[in-house]
Amino acid sequence: MKKFLLERVRLSWYFVGFFVLYFCLLFVLPREKFVAGALALFSVNSFLYGFYISPVLGAQKARIEELHKIVRSEANAIFAMMLNTKDLPEHLRNGLQDDFKEYIQKTIRDRSGAGQKTYEALIGFCLKYKGTNEADIDKLLDDLVANQQNRTDLNMQMNNRVFSNEWMIMFVLFLITLSFILLLDTGPQLIYKIVTALLATGLSMLIFSLVKLSTLTHKKAKQIWIPFEKLIDSHFYRID
Repeated sequence: MKKFLLERVRLSWYFVGFFVLYFCLLFVLPREKFVAGALALFSVNSFLYGFYISPVLGAQKARIEELHKIVRSEANAIFAMMLNTKDLPEHLRNGLQDDFKEYIQKTIRDRSGAGQKTYEALIGFCLKYKGTNEADIDKLLDDLVANQQNRTDLNMQMNNRVFSNEWMIMFVLFLITLSFILLLDTGPQLIYKIVTALLATGLSMLIFSLVKLSTLTHKKAKQIWIPFEKLIDSHFYRID
């Protein structure tokens, strides 16, 4: 799956970039002394922004934790399936191993469900197989069907991103809050400019952290696929 450049940049670089940007903007933007009504509006908007984004962030973190569990469970299931094929003829076992490898690679690379066709092809092969190792293949078929629950859970969590209407609400609240912070006149003291820039940076980091969590490009999300990668690297002899 192709990633946007913004999704590949580390969050620490975002932090530095945003801080420098906002700190420089504070020297060129007009500063305003807000009346009581404007400050009340700012307070309400800030509360709504925090109130709305917090559960969304929590849900995406929980989603990644759940994906860790699902992938580890499926890796264990595939590991067990390959162990149960150790008595099959070499050509048959190698063919199954290649199919499992293709399935895992497609699941990691294209997270829109491309691996499902390979998985269904494995089930189809087992259903059609007629030969001297039919009992072993039937056992593999049972294991493949039993693992479908992991497949269902994986697809459900992969599609559990932040919806477009949620993004719209958060960006509106974010931009209003950011505008108030950058335009608020805090005086000529340098320390207040630094604090203002840090506050604006923190607000921006919340949004970009959520983007990375939702698109599974966050550092924690990249670790989801380690059990699958260990399976392939060890030729299905070891799992993480």
